[in-house]
Amino acid sequence: MVLWFSILFWAGIAYVTLSVLFFFGQDLFFFRPERLPHWFRYQYPFPFTEVNFDMEDGGTVNALHFRVPNSKGVVFYIKGNSRSIKGWGKFAKDFVGKGYDFFILDFRGFGKSRGRRTENILYSDLQQVYKWLAAEYGEERMVLYGRSLGSGLAARIASWNNPNLLILDCPYYSFLYQIKRYAFILPVRWLLRYHIRTDQFIKKVQCPVYILAGKKDRLIPYRQSEMLQALAPENIHLFGIEGAGHNNLPAFPEYHDLLYDMLHGDVEVAVLRA
Repeated sequence: MVLWFSILFWAGIAYVTLSVLFFFGQDLFFFRPERLPHWFRYQYPFPFTEVNFDMEDGGTVNALHFRVPNSKGVVFYIKGNSRSIKGWGKFAKDFVGKGYDFFILDFRGFGKSRGRRTENILYSDLQQVYKWLAAEYGEERMVLYGRSLGSGLAARIASWNNPNLLILDCPYYSFLYQIKRYAFILPVRWLLRYHIRTDQFIKKVQCPVYILAGKKDRLIPYRQSEMLQALAPENIHLFGIEGAGHNNLPAFPEYHDLLYDMLHGDVEVAVLRA
């Protein structure tokens, strides 16, 4: 009896310790930022301007705005959870080459962006920037593109607004669902500070939704994209890319063909490619 009590006691201590570590360390685990000094100068082979937003709570958000002559609109690209727009800016070529302006920002704590970061602050910052872009382009010329972590954030912003199109790249069913896959022994629902319920947001999106996902994605399995499509199959179109994983969709010609069709409104052609 004493032995079992001792085992249960130390198991309980270990469980509580693990829960505490998860609660206080989750930002370090979920976000892998690259911080840049304010004097850092971005360099790209195509024209862009650097934009800074001062938020009401004192935070700042740094962004890059790539432009092309006579653009068809703008792609508001919401990136993943690693590094900074110093590296992510390279994806502009996939969109400016298709006739679209390209806009990307760093979340707070990434790159030159500064300030406290929470789930609600992420939404608020993105919404403020969305409104700024909508004032210049009009919502009918705006495309929201969410990549990995950014997929749920893009779905949230699309659910509040009326962009022309929402594209999700390797999305998760919800951030809560994704993390529970790895931390299933913990009371994740109560410990997690970022729930990002893509599953709830996407049902409120009025514009067409396209999902691009690798069928060999091991980080966020393709099954989660199928689960999202099942929530609103009449409005959500899923395109699985054979052989693609989580970080290499642009390496496949099929990705660029589908992206071109989506951005140019060739829905029927894109569906036929699926």
